[in-house]
Amino acid sequence: MVDQATRKSLSGIPLLKTKAGPRDKELWVQRLKEEFQALIKYVETNKQQDNDWFRLESNKEGTRWFGKCWYIQDLLKYEFEVEFDIPVTYPTTAPEIALPELDGKTAKMYRGGKICLTDHFKPLWARNVPKFGIAHAMALGLGPWLAVEVPDLIAKGVIVYQEKKAT
Repeated sequence: MVDQATRKSLSGIPLLKTKAGPRDKELWVQRLKEEFQALIKYVETNKQQDNDWFRLESNKEGTRWFGKCWYIQDLLKYEFEVEFDIPVTYPTTAPEIALPELDGKTAKMYRGGKICLTDHFKPLWARNVPKFGIAHAMALGLGPWLAVEVPDLIAKGVIVYQEKKAT
């Protein structure tokens, strides 16, 4: 079951309609438009709620995504690179989100820094194909993972805050 806070978060993300993956040429272009619209809406909603926590961009084809995500604890911003590829069987298969710099630092992660979403997120994704997209993966996958894992890694001293250098 989905709790009330999750329902509220999801209500701000438009559902997608086009069931298409990278191999579907013109339909993939339509799906990408829906993906971008959902991501823009989700980011806008997050900013309005003072909950801005990630930036994403993609390659020209929309098959490789990358950016940054962050978690704030004790007024310190812990920032991580985030990346994932769109599987060829997308949207039937959810993307595997990776935080490469945390690779090997927690048991809830696979090789290459891919976060573990098997037990909770993937069944939910499977029940909502093709309505869920990248914004939903961020909201229901990466967001909760960060909220659970990062404070634990900070408490254990595995992650230590580092001042960002001005460039």
